[in-house]
Amino acid sequence: IVSRQEGSVATRVAGRVLQVEVDVGDRVEEGDLLAVLDPAQLQLDRDLAEAEYQTALSQVEIAQRQIELLTQERDRLEQLRSSAAFSRAGYDDKIKEIEVANSEVVASRSRVAESRIRLEQAQIDLEDSNIEAPYEGVITLRHISSGAYTTIGDPIVDMVNYREIEIEADVPADVVDALQPGAEVMATLDHGGAYSAKVRAVVPVENPMTRTRAVRFFGIGDDVPARAVGQSVTLELPIGSGDEVVTVSKDAVTISSGQRLVFVAEDGKAMRREVDIGRAVGARFEVRSGLEPGELVVVRGNERLRSGQPVSFEPSAVAPKANGIAEDTPSIRPASANNPQTGS
Repeated sequence: IVSRQEGSVATRVAGRVLQVEVDVGDRVEEGDLLAVLDPAQLQLDRDLAEAEYQTALSQVEIAQRQIELLTQERDRLEQLRSSAAFSRAGYDDKIKEIEVANSEVVASRSRVAESRIRLEQAQIDLEDSNIEAPYEGVITLRHISSGAYTTIGDPIVDMVNYREIEIEADVPADVVDALQPGAEVMATLDHGGAYSAKVRAVVPVENPMTRTRAVRFFGIGDDVPARAVGQSVTLELPIGSGDEVVTVSKDAVTISSGQRLVFVAEDGKAMRREVDIGRAVGARFEVRSGLEPGELVVVRGNERLRSGQPVSFEPSAVAPKANGIAEDTPSIRPASANNPQTGS
């Protein structure tokens, strides 16, 4: 079981730790207070930014009043245009002064915007002196204590979200195609409870050492007891389409000159027969050809058995040890038909 949210909660500002409000094992809600940093310096920075902002606003006001004054002087000169007292040069200079004053207003407004951003940043830094839980979870580790000094990015506590959890399994690449998003499988926790889980995603990265791919499943909800990140889960995964095939005990198969052989009991005699073996299914092999369901095969003592040697079979008897084929009766078990294409 893995969590979709876990990791360290770090500080966004530097400062001395006044108080750590949580301890390992505490459950917290989103927004709960985790720790408090000394806000004194941050408060001073915020007040300084507020003063700079007010100064910038005043500069805009002064520049606007300057424009009003220059505009009045220009209008008075305009009224003298038809008289001998009119000065063309003075009139043109006044227009230039108004243009300069307008530019100063634009610059002052830019300084207002800049100082407002610094004020907002200082306010955020002040608020960040209270370190809050970013999500619901459990505290798994404390990194600091009261009196410590932290810098930006230092971890305060480690958290894990115990509600948003899912299962991650490394699935063999040759069977991962059977797991499409939304496919349901059975999940069994170590306490024995079985639950339905669905495929959320198949990570398209293969481990070259194990030839497996990570698959994420969801479905371990609040109704599942004893949930813990790192807890083991057994999944029953489909490994292909279900087909009924013949299987035989692995103990029945011997190899001679590159051929896979079994001894079949026919009319009281052990007859050697070549078989075509497929994939392993637990303690048995898939048999592609060479055997039929219900045929009896020797599973003990077959290493030294000769084709045509007499054998007997008692279903209720315990098979003796095969320390000599001529003296002991070999154990014989029937081949069977089952469905090896699904497994855990």
